[in-house]
Amino acid sequence: MKAKNQSPKLEPKLELFDSSMMVIGIVIGSGIFMTTGLMAESIPSISLILITWIFGGLQMLAGALTYAELGAAMPKAGGQYVYLREAYGPLPAFLFGWVAFIAYLTGTNAAIAVAVSEHLGTFYPTISTHNTLLSIPGFSISGGQIFALFLIVLLTIINYVGVVFGKWIQNIFTILKIGSILIFSIAGLMVSTTHQLDFSLNPTNLSIGSIFTGMGIALVAVNWTVGGWEYITFAASEIKNPQKNLPRALIIGTIIILVLYFLINISYLKVLPMDSLSGEIKVGEATAKAVYGSKAAGAFAIVMIISMFGSLNGNILVGPRISYAMAKDKLFFPKAAKVHPKFYTPGNAILIQGFWAAVLTLSGTFEELITLVVFVQICMWIAASSTVFVLRKKLPHLERPYKVWGYPYIPGFFIFFSVAIMINTFFSAPIQSLIGLLLTLLGIPVYYYLIKKI
Repeated sequence: MKAKNQSPKLEPKLELFDSSMMVIGIVIGSGIFMTTGLMAESIPSISLILITWIFGGLQMLAGALTYAELGAAMPKAGGQYVYLREAYGPLPAFLFGWVAFIAYLTGTNAAIAVAVSEHLGTFYPTISTHNTLLSIPGFSISGGQIFALFLIVLLTIINYVGVVFGKWIQNIFTILKIGSILIFSIAGLMVSTTHQLDFSLNPTNLSIGSIFTGMGIALVAVNWTVGGWEYITFAASEIKNPQKNLPRALIIGTIIILVLYFLINISYLKVLPMDSLSGEIKVGEATAKAVYGSKAAGAFAIVMIISMFGSLNGNILVGPRISYAMAKDKLFFPKAAKVHPKFYTPGNAILIQGFWAAVLTLSGTFEELITLVVFVQICMWIAASSTVFVLRKKLPHLERPYKVWGYPYIPGFFIFFSVAIMINTFFSAPIQSLIGLLLTLLGIPVYYYLIKKI
């Protein structure tokens, strides 16, 4: 029994299975059902597409192994925020938390919720984003936005009242997601096709420069699809035996994701000829129609809804742990540092995140915000993964239950490819990248304002 004067703390309630499902469920959203068609437009080659996925997968695994060392050594709420703070000080850590809250995490939640509404709108047009309920000059609200708001409120409440409720939602939807992808992939692999698979490296005789440029663009798309594996570190303090289970969850989760992604991509490439695949934004739906017929759109929409709902729940569960960690450092709303005395969740942080995601949902600005901060998020990846080198020198005696395999080459590999993608992102979208960087830097005066109040 807790003493009356003892403040409640976050309690470890996530098993290895829960944590692994969290990694898988958060990463696999809608991207895998869209990305390959965009890749085929840049690199119209089966071999090059698969090679790009392999490189992106290896980069993801290298990042997971790197974060595994950091997470096992510092199993605290906030994850990436904590690593940046310990290595580089509070300002870089705050800027990560700032942009995550203002734009990236909350914007992603709004975007996923609206996407779920859009796919449900296939069955119920009332909740479609095409059903405008209110329209005034410069502003409108659709049925899809209202339903998205409902989803955010619902999952916010579920995760507010306990990690156990949130993890069960996550486990159920992730299992359904894995099963759906396996069935979908196997069906695609077994279907007979009229076109022959051409595994020649460069069937369209692209120049070397065009190949490298195309693979760079494709890698950006792959990174968008595999992003989110690091989110489990935000809830590290709520994982049982985190020194062992956090690294295991990261490794198990990423490997399962990579296997599923490889299987489904082979299915796409087997079913759809390259001219049909190239530029197809709804590649998953197109493959489903080719395998099951024109009536498959409804079934595929259900798969998409399951996938995105699980991803949304995972984001809402882990995201507030960053705000909670910041608040404990007095760099966020002070009440966000409180743990609910009954539910043992960062209740206020969850509500604040839900409120801002709701605002972005109704304002319709979330897509713009996500676009603006993609460049910054890759920068944060690089900064956070580099802390493994800094902390080995700065804190040599820190207990490291897991040390990244292949050090320093594995972290170096992750950083190298992330830098290459960051550069490619900047040159392909310089204005958005600069605006995103400016949005991040706006956090500097906010930071100094907050520390003056301490």
